[in-house]
Amino acid sequence: MAVLAEAAARPARVRVSRKLVVAAIIAGWLALWLILRGTHTLPLGAADLTPLHRRFNELNDAIGAGRDTNPLFLYFFNEIRLVVDHLVTFIQALISQPSYGRPVPVVGWLGVVAVVGYVSWAFGNARVAAAAVAGFVLFGLQGLWQESMDTLALTVAAVLVALLIGIPLGVWAGLSDRVNRILTPVLDFMQTMPTFVYLAPLTLFFLIGPASATIATLMFATPPAVRITAHAIRAVPETTVEAAESLGSTRRQTLTKVLLPMSKRTIVLGVNQTIMAALSMVTIAALIDAPGLGKTVVKALQTLDVGVAFNAGLAIVVMAIVLDRVTTAASVRVENTRRAGGRSAAWRRPLLLAGGVITASCVWLSHTYVWAAQFPGGTAVGSVIARTADSATQWSQTSLSGVTNGVRDLLTTLLLNPFEELLTGSPWWLVGAVLVALGAVLGGWRAGVTAAVCTALIVATGLWQDSMTTLASTMVATTIVLALGVAVGVWMGRSALADRLIRPALDAAQTMPTFVYLVPFLALFGASRFTAIVAAIVYAAPVTIKITADGIRAVPPTTVEAATAAGSNTWQIITKVQLPMSRAALTLATNQGLIYVLSMVVVGGLVGAGALGYDVVAGFSQGQLYGKGLAAGLAIVLLGVMFDRITQAAAHRAARAPSGR
Repeated sequence: MAVLAEAAARPARVRVSRKLVVAAIIAGWLALWLILRGTHTLPLGAADLTPLHRRFNELNDAIGAGRDTNPLFLYFFNEIRLVVDHLVTFIQALISQPSYGRPVPVVGWLGVVAVVGYVSWAFGNARVAAAAVAGFVLFGLQGLWQESMDTLALTVAAVLVALLIGIPLGVWAGLSDRVNRILTPVLDFMQTMPTFVYLAPLTLFFLIGPASATIATLMFATPPAVRITAHAIRAVPETTVEAAESLGSTRRQTLTKVLLPMSKRTIVLGVNQTIMAALSMVTIAALIDAPGLGKTVVKALQTLDVGVAFNAGLAIVVMAIVLDRVTTAASVRVENTRRAGGRSAAWRRPLLLAGGVITASCVWLSHTYVWAAQFPGGTAVGSVIARTADSATQWSQTSLSGVTNGVRDLLTTLLLNPFEELLTGSPWWLVGAVLVALGAVLGGWRAGVTAAVCTALIVATGLWQDSMTTLASTMVATTIVLALGVAVGVWMGRSALADRLIRPALDAAQTMPTFVYLVPFLALFGASRFTAIVAAIVYAAPVTIKITADGIRAVPPTTVEAATAAGSNTWQIITKVQLPMSRAALTLATNQGLIYVLSMVVVGGLVGAGALGYDVVAGFSQGQLYGKGLAAGLAIVLLGVMFDRITQAAAHRAARAPSGR
């Protein structure tokens, strides 16, 4: 009794909901903004430089002056650039550029199409092979054969090196918990960085050109190979490994006879993701003089030539779809072969041999005869596509201007301008305090410390106001993405038919490189920050919708049935059962939505989005602004890291505390 009396005498601990704390923080921010707006906002003119920017410029000049004398460059960076450059040049000589004293590549268009068709059939199926052949013939008909082959050459070079590095590292991480713990934060950081950010620092060490573009591409494409390979190795059942070891298998035999064969399909899917990441990065690397379709798109976007941009963008989409379908079909064939015990149909080997002979004949013809080496004509289709896109653009801007301008003005007035005014008009220390407080409340003290460090470093870059402008666009786009993600994701999670109809479109959308999303919205809305925001919404929505749908589907059916039996209607089941129990998935969807949106908003610097994206692009095109562009890239990284840490920590907390307190 004494114990009970003592417990009753102690004051009860009051647990305050995090939602109330977040609301209080935002309310306090708004109140202080009304009083302090316009003070301590750290503005910086478009042509102004800070001491840090000048030091970056001086560093760039010093590195350029010592590139041929500094031992670190002579025996390390220059050698890496030379090896990568030789690899790229060799592949270009094979399929895209005149070489070895010839006016045409070693293998002309007929040989390339034959090899692509044969490989697609051998590793996939006849339907995929026919689609691949049609896609590559279309490149020639569009008048973009050489540009397409340059893009393919850089992609192949980057993927080869990325897989040579990524698969062994992934196997090592799959076998060793220590290696996995070391690599995970590194891979998280690399995948958090928007694609733009890789370019500026690499040009500092590897100059501008195909070599730097390939190195940036392989760095961007390696993390998926490592992650998926490690996951594949770890996903093999422990009982299977233990059975092999009990039979006397060594570690090497267990790896080569058990782990790798059982992981083959997942590893092939990792190859698919590596190829998709590489193709996306190769197009953006046109900003550092990478040849190919990306350069055509960049030039067209800079001159607002929608027709040319659409024609080249279509070629990029076709290449992405072909490469995606081939590697996906290859993974299916690997699984079917494994289930069949490694046996294949008896008729397949003779057909493969006959196909190999036909392919070799086409390669010889393309090497020997001009008609099989240079694609005949082939500009008519591209001209028709470009003219049609231009006509559609003019029609939409004339006939739909009332609708498009209305949508743009409405969202700009109701969402974008208030967000931007709040962020850019608040004192920097107030915004920093709010970010730290929100990080601590949502993600814990570690997330709060991360937010504090990132905020301080953003201030140090001298680009606080541009960072806040980018943050405003990112927050507006993410808000709309989450609304779409929840609405469509819940529908897909509750309806198998909706999932079957919508998911293929989402999968196809995720194969398209970032540049491609800008083109149709440039036609609709012209060059403006709103164009970048709409493109970011469409770019980020698929991954957010899919994660939300998977979270809704993961709610146990028995729980839903119990709620139904208790008399809950559909709306109550969604809001009181499925969404609360999917809180961890929703937080992860927020994380991915933020990262995807930030990446696309920055790319939107090419079409008038301004802020950090413009700073990065200007740094490549104007030498005196190189240091500012490098600082802008650093600011983008800091924003990405801060978002990623806070939302991931919040996801972990939501998974541990499903009550939401």
